[in-house]
Amino acid sequence: MKNKKEWMLRLCFLILGLIVAHLGVALFLISNLGTDTFTVFAAGIAHFTGISVGLCHSGIQSVLIVFMLLFAKGYIKTGSFICCFLGGPIIDLFNWILGHFLTAGSPMPVRLAVMVLGCVILSIGMALVISSDAGTGPNDLVAVILTDKLGRFQFRTVRICCDLFFIMTGFLLGGTVGIGTVAAAFLVGPVVQIFRPFQEQWIQKILGKSQRRIN
Repeated sequence: MKNKKEWMLRLCFLILGLIVAHLGVALFLISNLGTDTFTVFAAGIAHFTGISVGLCHSGIQSVLIVFMLLFAKGYIKTGSFICCFLGGPIIDLFNWILGHFLTAGSPMPVRLAVMVLGCVILSIGMALVISSDAGTGPNDLVAVILTDKLGRFQFRTVRICCDLFFIMTGFLLGGTVGIGTVAAAFLVGPVVQIFRPFQEQWIQKILGKSQRRIN
């Protein structure tokens, strides 16, 4: 059982990771070279409903979290609900801020650089959210759950397959697919797998120091 202070620290790591990850999503959006794979699906729904991408993002995650509570309850933690309801507004906020500096008319080299940066930032943030062990966003939990249940495949392989599924379904719904989407599909999973061990060690060191202060 985690003590209260450790749990609060883990939630702080999760929120930090959530902010970083959705900064990456926003960079994908404003580069106008395609979005991250899950946002393709959200953008497709937003296209037909007129609702913002951020709100659609949160709505889809709410549906996923209900299914997971029914069929994979052990994976749902407090942080999962935080990811579900804060992710969308964070995307909208970063879109509003960064949209003043970069548009579809910006030079292509700049847009490509922003897209690559978004991919890396998204991966780092996602790895931190998962490593916090305080809960993971429902869309990211899909790959985590499948990795655990299947057992034979590494996270990066399962994540790539999930991302390709999101791309295909999202494209059919009208989501924007571009070079950034393809880059995300094949890079995010492997990069997350690379960063997770380092971030888990970093979190454990901080938690260890916190425990020593308490004792």
